Amino acid sequence: MTKRKAVLITGSFFITLILIRIIWAFLLTSPDHPHAVRGELDLRGFDFTNDRTITLDGEWEFYPGKFVKQGESNTLSSREGRMFIPVPGKWDSLLSANNSPYGYGSYRLRVKVDLDNELTYGIRVPNVATSSELYVNGRLLAKDGQPAKNKQQYTARSTPYTAIFKADTDEIDIVVHAANYDNSIRGGVTGSIKFGSERAVKKEVGFSVNMQIVVVVVLMIHALYALILYVIGTRNKSLINFFMLVVSTIVMTLLDDDKLLLAWLPALSYEWSIKLILLSFIGVGAFLLQFAKSLLPEHEENRVFRWFPLLCVIATLAIVLLPAGYGLSALAVYYTIDLIACLYFLMFSLRTALISDKNAIYLVFGLTCILTNIIGGYLKGLLAMGYYPIDLIVAFLAFASFWFKRYFHVTTQTAKLAEKLQKVDKLKDDFLANTSHELRNPLHGILNIAQTVLDTGINDKDDKNRENMKLLISVGKRMSYMLNDLLDMRRLQENGIRLHIGSVRVQGVASGVTDMLRFLTEGKPVRIVNDIPVNFPSVMADENRLTQILFNLLHNAVKYTDQGQITIKAEVKDGKANIVVADTGMGIDLETQQRMFAPYEQGDSGITAIGNGLGLGLSICKQLVELHGSMLEVSSIPGQGSVFSLALPFSDVSSRQSETAMIAPVTAVYAEAAVTVSSGPRVDITKLESAADADWPNILVIDDDAVNLNILSNLLASEKYTVVTAVSGSEALAILDTREWDLIITDIMMPHMSGYELSRFIRERFSISELPILLLTARSRPEDIDIGFLSGANDYVTKPVDAMELKSRVRALTELRQSVRERLRMEAAWLQAQIQPHFLYNTLNSIAALSEIDNDKMSALLEAFGHYLRASFDFRNLERLVSLDQELGLVRSYLYIEKERFEDRLNIRWEVDSRLHLQVPPLSIQPLVENAIRHGLLSRDEGGEIHIRITEKEHDAEISVADNGLGMDEETVRRILDSRLEGRAGIGLFNTDRRLKQIYGKGLQIRSVPNQGTIVSFVVPKIGRKKA
Repeated sequence: MTKRKAVLITGSFFITLILIRIIWAFLLTSPDHPHAVRGELDLRGFDFTNDRTITLDGEWEFYPGKFVKQGESNTLSSREGRMFIPVPGKWDSLLSANNSPYGYGSYRLRVKVDLDNELTYGIRVPNVATSSELYVNGRLLAKDGQPAKNKQQYTARSTPYTAIFKADTDEIDIVVHAANYDNSIRGGVTGSIKFGSERAVKKEVGFSVNMQIVVVVVLMIHALYALILYVIGTRNKSLINFFMLVVSTIVMTLLDDDKLLLAWLPALSYEWSIKLILLSFIGVGAFLLQFAKSLLPEHEENRVFRWFPLLCVIATLAIVLLPAGYGLSALAVYYTIDLIACLYFLMFSLRTALISDKNAIYLVFGLTCILTNIIGGYLKGLLAMGYYPIDLIVAFLAFASFWFKRYFHVTTQTAKLAEKLQKVDKLKDDFLANTSHELRNPLHGILNIAQTVLDTGINDKDDKNRENMKLLISVGKRMSYMLNDLLDMRRLQENGIRLHIGSVRVQGVASGVTDMLRFLTEGKPVRIVNDIPVNFPSVMADENRLTQILFNLLHNAVKYTDQGQITIKAEVKDGKANIVVADTGMGIDLETQQRMFAPYEQGDSGITAIGNGLGLGLSICKQLVELHGSMLEVSSIPGQGSVFSLALPFSDVSSRQSETAMIAPVTAVYAEAAVTVSSGPRVDITKLESAADADWPNILVIDDDAVNLNILSNLLASEKYTVVTAVSGSEALAILDTREWDLIITDIMMPHMSGYELSRFIRERFSISELPILLLTARSRPEDIDIGFLSGANDYVTKPVDAMELKSRVRALTELRQSVRERLRMEAAWLQAQIQPHFLYNTLNSIAALSEIDNDKMSALLEAFGHYLRASFDFRNLERLVSLDQELGLVRSYLYIEKERFEDRLNIRWEVDSRLHLQVPPLSIQPLVENAIRHGLLSRDEGGEIHIRITEKEHDAEISVADNGLGMDEETVRRILDSRLEGRAGIGLFNTDRRLKQIYGKGLQIRSVPNQGTIVSFVVPKIGRKKA
């Protein structure tokens, strides 16, 4: 907007305001009528029926220092002390020689009218400073305050009032008593007294009062919407400044002209009524300029915003602390303050309209109205036009127009910006999704290379680089989690995730998730507790997504809990399953709680800055929970911990029963097996052997859901597998020793012991090739599969299980197991069949030497050697177990040969009960004996003694081989049975230990002291005793 145009528009608007004010004054001007002259006013012939009032302006009789009444003949007839005073006007010069406004006196006017007994007259007395009484024809009709001859007896009050009366003569005698001891600038009748018919007076008064109420209502509406916007919207200072500006204007309006506030609050004293109106003047000026500062921030550096508030504070303190009379004396100063504020605001608005925002011209209009209102209020006594509401109404409508114009402009700009941001946001999401896809392959390549370097490329003694490589892998996995979160977020935004709702046991899901997190906590002092009851009902949910929800919640709890406890529990609440994850971590403040579920939001940046993700986990959780028809709720106290909860519906029992009924029934033998397994910790498998071919692969299936167990049994039954089921990990471990298994199939999400934990327990006894494990999982994310393999699994199948895929993977793993079993058997037979060249050579030399010395000994040695050879090549050694007699026969043959060779250097002591009936693995005692002789006794020149002992116990028997040879230190004992060490000198003891662990769950126990000897023992279950 150009300067010329702005000046032209503003000037035109100002002229329009002046014209409206002139028209208003013309419309409300009293009709032509005579004025009072020397205390008399002749209104005979005046038409009082036109509903217009007239003013009783002119010369009134005035009696300073006296209160006169009609009937006091000596006073009224005498001219002593009578003066004439213009009304309206000040009485200062007539009341005292020093022009003081303080004092009292009487005004008198005689009005001549046409006698009309039906006409009712009315008088409107304006503000009389500062108390007055109205007498008409000697009767007291109305008063304001209490005029008196001294200040002690007088009561100050200055409000307009109206009197109604009838005249019974053609002369109306009007007397006004006035007294002032408070107003320091004026006293007496300073405003025009209105006279007319009752209807005309009431009409004029009602119009004035109604106009003031209309203005107050309009202003209150503006104040109300400003306050509401401030409370429920953004805390914009301009709103509160505008609110205070409007409140100040309302108070000023109610305390001026008809002074409605004093009429509504009669207890308000004159002193405070004056102070309040003066404070409202200061408030208008102060908040008007503050409103300008907040509304037009480009001008906030102007110096007026620094000194003007200080001026207002000083003026406020002066009004509050000093008597009201002093405040009235400085009335021009307060008008000046308002004028300064208005002029500065007007100047700023004009600059803004010319430079940046043409809509600021509405502010110019409003300020022009306020400026004319200030000037008009100051000149009100001269203009004598009553209350004029137009300026204030137009001013605040102009302010509102500016706000609405700015609002519409901002709304339009916001819509355009929102559209632009949506496009940018989509580009951002596309970029992140594409980047995630592009980064996955190289990231996994880096992880694989790092893992390979960790496993094979770093020396065992290079601990620093090993730890650095582990840190690299850990950081890489975290990056992988973040990439997965980005992809999930993109799918959620595009509604690309579909739930597969079904019956889910929360205990199993929680157990699997807690086990996964225990594996990833890396020694952090945090205890994770699964407190969900075993018999808690199943819920309706997508198992995969429920696992993801609980994983993210628990992982978030681990991340923000330095030490303490994290608990997951479930309870019945309002007919639903209420799942709760609680921690004792750092807690979340209220502000963070309000924004934590938004994408890319995190808590304290100082805490989360170190590798704690992108802030997507909780957002994904919230959306996944909402897809389930629930809400993710949080309650937290900073420093005490957080509690997250969600509610899920319970599964329909009847639907589960019908689902079970639709499954083809298993054969009686499998049903019996399932019942037997679930009824106790151990199972008699011999019943199964009568119903299934002994050569069929043995498969142990573990799942806490009976429906899943039946489905898997049906799928595998047609493939000639012997299937045994268990409903928990602990039950599976209990029946693990009952037979030789070819495959373990286990669900991951099971209560108390997850599939991960079960796999680790099994791997402590069996290697990956000795007993394969197939995991059933609802999650196929790389990190979940990685955890499964790290826990010892061979393969995995994703739920819902595809029958063809399951059969193929089971076939591959069982065939692998059978081939490994054959290899192990051949290895055992090969080991047993081996006769070391030096042992064969030395034995034959001994036989040859005895043939020349002692034929009987030669024959006995030759017989023992033959028995040793027959036992070594016996095909029964390919079996899993052989009798104790067979194994001891081989040992005795071996010892007889060695005794003949070394004579006194080898002493043998037996402690064996011949009636004891045991089954032992083939080649389990002979390697121990051979090792004791070769590495223990014969390493010493003097030799020693070997003690073979079988100790019977209640349920088992301990077989031990002891020698008093060289012995071994702890490191040597550890290396003998350590499967990770390469280049082991001989594998006899290691092979024996491994086979014992596979069969019995426990291997060799070695106790050795250097230079004192060694005891090697193992325990086998007892079968019984031979009959005598």
